Amino acid sequence: MNNAWMDLAAGSGALGVWLIVAAVVVVAVLIGAFAFGSRQKRRELPPPRPEEQPRMPDEGPVGEVREQREPDEMPKSDDRTLPHDLGHQGSRTASGQDRPRWDEGSSGSFGSGGPGGR
Repeated sequence: MNNAWMDLAAGSGALGVWLIVAAVVVVAVLIGAFAFGSRQKRRELPPPRPEEQPRMPDEGPVGEVREQREPDEMPKSDDRTLPHDLGHQGSRTASGQDRPRWDEGSSGSFGSGGPGGR
């Protein structure tokens, strides 16, 4: 090593001072963020008391309803119907409540239904 590298390595100590200043700034930002978060947490509403919790209905738990649905009819018009003309398209209970099943020989979930796989 020559003397130029030693002079750069020794330096004037300014790099060490800047590292300490940067570390103090980082610590100050972290303490400030913690104080800000604590203040925000104190402003929140407290959790509900046990008497404020939701209660189960007297009839017991609400069960799941399974039914087959079919869409409402598309409105007939001589003019072109655009999506914003349709509005909400509802549905109604289907006349038959049997679940649709795959036919033997149809594609099912995978493939195109062509030969193979049998």
